Amino acid sequence: MRAATGLWRWRHNPLRRTTDLVEAWVALTAAVLLCLGAPLAGWAAQTAADTSLRREAKTQARERFSTVARVVSVTDRRAEGPAAADPVEEHRPRPAVVAVWTAPDGTSRSGTLATSRQQARPGVTFPLWTDRSGRITPPPMLPSVARAHALITGFTVALFAGILVETARRLAVRLLQRRRYARLDRAWAEAGPDWGRTGTGS
Repeated sequence: MRAATGLWRWRHNPLRRTTDLVEAWVALTAAVLLCLGAPLAGWAAQTAADTSLRREAKTQARERFSTVARVVSVTDRRAEGPAAADPVEEHRPRPAVVAVWTAPDGTSRSGTLATSRQQARPGVTFPLWTDRSGRITPPPMLPSVARAHALITGFTVALFAGILVETARRLAVRLLQRRRYARLDRAWAEAGPDWGRTGTGS
């Protein structure tokens, strides 16, 4: 609003310099981009990310299967892949166990998995996700998680777009100020040698 007011005020001002008019247009353009361009960029990024992530979530839901693993024994070997764990213990080292589970084709599989301490006992069962071949995979992405990631993406893009616009405006204003100072220095250099003596007859 201030940019538009300044632009209107400078239209017929006899003291208006070209750089003043350019600066007013730069400010008005930046204001429009901040109010409309940045939100539109964020919305477009959010829409694209939401579409892509929802498609990925649907693909994962089709290609990943839930099963149940049964602990055979606790082991010191390194776990082969992710497994269900207690969220409270996510920040703690999880014990590795040898477990068996059934693949989607009905065959029995076994491997070394990481699980929570409560589940690290022979005979205990816990949920597990696998792909079509029975290999362990993370659980599929939930639609709510996809939506949250899309919102974060849109907000981040809008924020960076706003920062980019403001940075460009500041650079343009700085260049205009340098041009003003350069012109003022040239005018002062031309008038300086005769300063105070014009019309005195000396």
